[in-house]
Amino acid sequence: MSTNAKPPEYPQIGVASTCRSYEEYEAMFSLKEVDWSNQIVLDVAGGASSFTAQVIAKGARANAVDPFFAGLTEHVIEAARREIDVSSGKIAANADAYDWSFYGSPERHRSIRLQSLERFAEDFRQDLARERYVAASLPHLPFADNQFSFIVCSHFLFLYADQFGEEFHENALRELLRVLAPGGQLRIYPLVTLKWEYCEFIPNLIERLEGIAKFDFFPTKLPFMPIPSQVLQVVKLAN
Repeated sequence: MSTNAKPPEYPQIGVASTCRSYEEYEAMFSLKEVDWSNQIVLDVAGGASSFTAQVIAKGARANAVDPFFAGLTEHVIEAARREIDVSSGKIAANADAYDWSFYGSPERHRSIRLQSLERFAEDFRQDLARERYVAASLPHLPFADNQFSFIVCSHFLFLYADQFGEEFHENALRELLRVLAPGGQLRIYPLVTLKWEYCEFIPNLIERLEGIAKFDFFPTKLPFMPIPSQVLQVVKLAN
């Protein structure tokens, strides 16, 4: 970033969809050492990211869940394409606020998004895609208790804290822990809001949930946001 001044709030109405690649997830959540052949994975609010398709190709069983998946297949894909245009424009308009050490430039950032969308679209058009891509939203997920061994949630929880609030986030975390198997991991990033401020109620949630999960923080390997954020790792305790 070229300035130490706090950047302006990210201009967003509603919740944006996303089109991130497996490589972005791997860096963001430090997934390089994960053996996917032993994992049952859930990507929460991943939008049109290619993570689910790519992690399945690496041997995992995986689902993605997002209300964005509702609607006709081609309409969903086209909506994702429009969102790339919108978000790329917002980022380019304030490019000096971001750390480009991972992406290199706004143009490459956009190119990665488009490539991820194409990989997602290929998978989303398959006959059984709606078994993998489930149209639902927190805090109510249509999955069984203890179903997943590994859950990731990128750019939704905490980022929209001003819109959804502390009670929603507690209910959402409890629901994610319900579908997470004992000993399984939930990783969430980022921990800042669209005002580029640390989400102030995270300590309250950790205190209320410490009897059912263990909480840790570690650095992300995907610098980009105007202010640094760690990753929150949540491990479900045995019953």
